[in-house]
Amino acid sequence: MATMNISSPDPMRDWVQAQIQAGKYASNSDYVRDLIRQDHERRNQLQHLQQAITDGLESGIAEDFDLKAFLQEMKVKHLR
Repeated sequence: MATMNISSPDPMRDWVQAQIQAGKYASNSDYVRDLIRQDHERRNQLQHLQQAITDGLESGIAEDFDLKAFLQEMKVKHLR
């Protein structure tokens, strides 16, 4: 496992120590690893969301939607 040295202001260090003392993390490294995992997950979610938005925008103008006709079609199709 690689090693990284991280500098932080005293208030941040104190916050991390408080999280460790509260039993939320085993060590400074555990805390930083969790932050990296959360950031990675959040960025992946944002990337998927952005792709869905782009796909929607590129799909063109929506057609008129007749809810009654759609429901009737689904009843015929799925309730035989």
